Amino acid sequence: MSDKGTTPDGPRADSTQALQQQPQPPSTTTLLVRGNLQRDLFRLGVVPCAAVALALTGWFTHNRLQTLEAAFDAEGQAVARQVAAMSDLSLYAGDLPALQNVANAALRGGQVMRVEISNSAGVFVTAGPKASSLAQLRMFTSPVTLREASRASAFAPAGSTAAGETPIGLVQTFRDTTAYARERSRSLMAGIGIAMVALLAAWASVRHMARTVARPLRRVSRTVAALEAGHFEARCDVVEDGSRSTPAPPGKGHTHELAVLAHDIDRLAERLQRNRQVSEERVREATAVALQRMAEAEQAALSRARFLAAASHDLRQPLHAMGLFIDGLLPSATQAQRPAVLRLQESTEFMGVLLDDLLEISRLDAQVLTPAITKVPLAALFDQLDAQHAPTAAETRVRLRWSDRGLAVCTDAALLQRIVGNLVANALRHAPPGGTVLVAARRSHGEGDNVRIEVRDNGVGIAPIHQGRIFEEFYQVANTERDRRRGFGLGLAICARIAALLGTRISVRSALQAGSTFALTLPAAHAAEAAVPQAPPRALTPLAGLHCMVVDDDPAILDGSRALLEQWGCQVECIATGAEAIARLGTGDLHFDAVLCDLQLAGADDGMDVITAAKRLQPDALAVLISGATGPEVLQRLRHGGVMLLTKPVAPAKLRALLSTRRHAPSPA
Repeated sequence: MSDKGTTPDGPRADSTQALQQQPQPPSTTTLLVRGNLQRDLFRLGVVPCAAVALALTGWFTHNRLQTLEAAFDAEGQAVARQVAAMSDLSLYAGDLPALQNVANAALRGGQVMRVEISNSAGVFVTAGPKASSLAQLRMFTSPVTLREASRASAFAPAGSTAAGETPIGLVQTFRDTTAYARERSRSLMAGIGIAMVALLAAWASVRHMARTVARPLRRVSRTVAALEAGHFEARCDVVEDGSRSTPAPPGKGHTHELAVLAHDIDRLAERLQRNRQVSEERVREATAVALQRMAEAEQAALSRARFLAAASHDLRQPLHAMGLFIDGLLPSATQAQRPAVLRLQESTEFMGVLLDDLLEISRLDAQVLTPAITKVPLAALFDQLDAQHAPTAAETRVRLRWSDRGLAVCTDAALLQRIVGNLVANALRHAPPGGTVLVAARRSHGEGDNVRIEVRDNGVGIAPIHQGRIFEEFYQVANTERDRRRGFGLGLAICARIAALLGTRISVRSALQAGSTFALTLPAAHAAEAAVPQAPPRALTPLAGLHCMVVDDDPAILDGSRALLEQWGCQVECIATGAEAIARLGTGDLHFDAVLCDLQLAGADDGMDVITAAKRLQPDALAVLISGATGPEVLQRLRHGGVMLLTKPVAPAKLRALLSTRRHAPSPA
């Protein structure tokens, strides 16, 4: 942890320092420790001392008790032998007074409390009181035998044996054990006292030593914790007791290891403090550079948004006109011209889809969409999606299965239908012939009461390297040739933005040749309380007699709109300026069923003024703003104004459907 190459005292050039500088291989096993250092030192010092003290005290006490036992027994046995030696002739002769004198003489010595002399001939002499409790007495016996000097045939009874071979009687002496027990207890207490004194001395010594070792270690630990918390000014301030303020280098005198450790920690703290100062300076420089680059990126994003808005408007204008003209030419095209006109119509539709996707991304990035959260039954939603995608599934020979399980969710029905519909379209596109696409809903109790909607297929799958980028704009895994019939790579990007708008995210789980699963989680709702989906729009009706005003500064769009609307049987009045349109609306003698106005008119005219005037002067008219501008500012302005917007290029079918709904509105008298 420390740099031991140089110190304020000079270089350390010894073998120990060289070994310490060598990198050590990492440990492959984990070292487990328990308790703390002070407790370990306490056990290390007290346990051996306690074991030695107890062993020595036990040994000495045991020897002392054995010595007391042997002395007590020896004295009692000696008295018994002495009485037996003095009473042999008297017992042999049956001299009872002499035996009584011998017994009384033994009592006067004070070593025994009672003496009994007896033989098999019925002689029984006692001296001393009879003890009431034998538990406090210990008995010693000795046989009475004839001495050599007592062998006189004149005194020997008939049938007696030689002296010293057969006892002629028995002497029993009794000693009181009270004093012996007291001395034994005193010896035991003395041993226990010595052991306790030794243990206390060892405990005090080890406790002092443990504190001496643990105190600097705790200070080192606190310093390391402070360094970990970012307080690099913390220091250990642990030095060796003596005149030196810093520990001496190894090999130059005895140095306390804890002082060396604390000194190394202090040097590490100084180095960390210097490194932090350098790092902070570098961070400040990097932050300044990052802020500058962020400002440049924001400026580039604004420039890109303005460019896309301008390019989108400039592209949508002619594309809108092309669509109007192509749809007007298609009914009158000859058999030879019809394939070319259809090809033009297909190309125009592809360009319109691309521009619509770009508009959708712009609207989502501009945050001009507000979800209308309702309780949506998944059964009705899946039925609508099935009706939409069933023809494609039948054409590609893919089984499309739905499993709603009677669940409902709280979300925006249209936005959820857009997400699931896009995921189903992608699954049908990548599923093999004869494969299966399953759209299933199930409860998800991971975080609250939620419903998880999954779209699964058994297609080729997505490699892990691509899974992190499939939600980027224009990123397609298997369309390197950029075939427009296989999409533009914007669908998943739009779905990801819509999911974020709904407060969720789309997850993907896939592997090569194992299919893919796209899923999102939404709050659950009670299916019984879910709103019933609206009925599908009624079929288109003829538009004959519908009086329409078209306001646009582009002559080509005016001509194309006139041709298309008149082909549908409408009465069309085309106007190029906003002032003229407002004047025509305010005459009072002309009634318009629909007002179709461009947003950006020539000069300073604004289509919003025309729409506002139409709502005020002819409130029964259907006021629709048609624009090719997709900038966030424009979209937010239209959203706040509550204006119905059609984005160029407008598909003729969409325009006809919109005018058909106006056809059913009651006309003024």
